[in-house]
Amino acid sequence: MSAINRFLGDTPLRVALKLLVLSLLVGIVMSAFGWTPWDILAATRDFFVRVWDMGFAALGRFGDYILLGAAVVVPVFIVLRILNFRRT
Repeated sequence: MSAINRFLGDTPLRVALKLLVLSLLVGIVMSAFGWTPWDILAATRDFFVRVWDMGFAALGRFGDYILLGAAVVVPVFIVLRILNFRRT
């Protein structure tokens, strides 16, 4: 494999195609919910402003957000690794 293929994880054309399809799907979902990239940036900024304003009490809520996200992210990661392991 060339260095660019190793960096991208696949050939540039296949990576571009995957990104195109993923962008289309994310765009459809965002459109369905009426979200824009600016809404996401504003929500992220508002989250950090609320954390700052609430002070140390927000650390517990921040931990709750991490645990809530990890409840989805970790199983998905494990499933993807298992599926990837079966290919090799």
